[in-house]
Amino acid sequence: MATAIVDQALNPILATVKPSKTIVFTDMATQMKEQGIDVISLSVGEPDFDTPAPIVKAGMDALTQGKTRYTPNAGSTILKKAICKKLLEENGLSYKPEEILVTNGAKQAIWQAVLATCAQGDEVIIPSPYWTSYPEMASLAHAQPVIIETTPEEGFILSSDKLKAALTPRSRLLILCTPSNPTGAVYTKAQLEAIAEVIKSHPRLLVLSDEIYEYIVYKPAAHHSIGALPGMWERTLTVNGFSKAYAMTGWRLGYLAGPKHFTQASALIQSQSTSCASSISQAAGVAALELGPGGGAECASMIRAFEERKSMIVEKLRAIPGVNLAEPQGAFYVLPEMSAFFGPGAEAKDFGPIPDSDTFCIYLMKNARVAVVPGEGFGSPNCIRISYAMDIATLEKAMDRITKCLEPSIYRMRNI
Repeated sequence: MATAIVDQALNPILATVKPSKTIVFTDMATQMKEQGIDVISLSVGEPDFDTPAPIVKAGMDALTQGKTRYTPNAGSTILKKAICKKLLEENGLSYKPEEILVTNGAKQAIWQAVLATCAQGDEVIIPSPYWTSYPEMASLAHAQPVIIETTPEEGFILSSDKLKAALTPRSRLLILCTPSNPTGAVYTKAQLEAIAEVIKSHPRLLVLSDEIYEYIVYKPAAHHSIGALPGMWERTLTVNGFSKAYAMTGWRLGYLAGPKHFTQASALIQSQSTSCASSISQAAGVAALELGPGGGAECASMIRAFEERKSMIVEKLRAIPGVNLAEPQGAFYVLPEMSAFFGPGAEAKDFGPIPDSDTFCIYLMKNARVAVVPGEGFGSPNCIRISYAMDIATLEKAMDRITKCLEPSIYRMRNI
């Protein structure tokens, strides 16, 4: 019998998609742990807390009460009404339930919004450092990612002047993340107002505002929604969810809010992919929003812990000569600029030359037994990303290991 030959060619668009550095280095750490090696992983953006008890109870009640069937594709009415109430009272954003799309995590909301609004030839403006998936989503939608670099000296904040200089007639979508993954930067109201004026001057430019870290902000910084500014409601797609502030990563629940024609287009895409989010997760989401502004006391205790960890890790990093650091104002990441530690002349004892941030992170994993993520995956190759979503004792242990591996007797910095 003749053997059938299967065409194994793949969609050419996949050639433009890069693997996630976060996944690569997390997998490496996992493999080392499976071999019995003591590795501390600071690579994943996942809170180390349990989901608050009232939310868990709501999910369990949904199970025992038989609320285990499909909801409408765009989400249950009760959850969409709760989201509308939250957005109005906390963000100054007025939406109707039909302008809300509940999704299987905020990531799905972002992807569907990009796919619904961008076409081949459109440009998606992305400030760097950026969350690793933004450029890949633009490429998968056949749009062109346009990267605008920001620096530690700028606090990793996109200026209105830089935005204006990058715009062309093909500019379609600006993706803005505040508080930011991976930098922890938080835009002030004045900075958002300046950006909004540039957006409003462009005939077809929209903004996707990723606000998933909204509650995790350290005073005096404060979160502001760009869609609430004058003239921005009709141009803004707001993405949020439950994963970070409520420690609900495994529940996979997010949402998109925006003008009806955009959210309905995104819902159409969802109807032909995953359909509705889990009914149990949606019931839990209602309970989460009922905890009150900012997530209530349950979330406030988590945020205090994150701030304590942030202060410790910033102090430890600033004590290492050669580290350039913009202190995070929110989220649970820090993105130190580490270029003094790799490139020509940089090398480590019993390891060898350190040409780039990937090699530097491999060195830290093998010698310090700490997993962090190279900045290249976030559009900032001179940096590394450290997640401090870990108990403070483990974080201190990790930072002490890193510090020891960078001592002059072991490590030679570039051009020093």
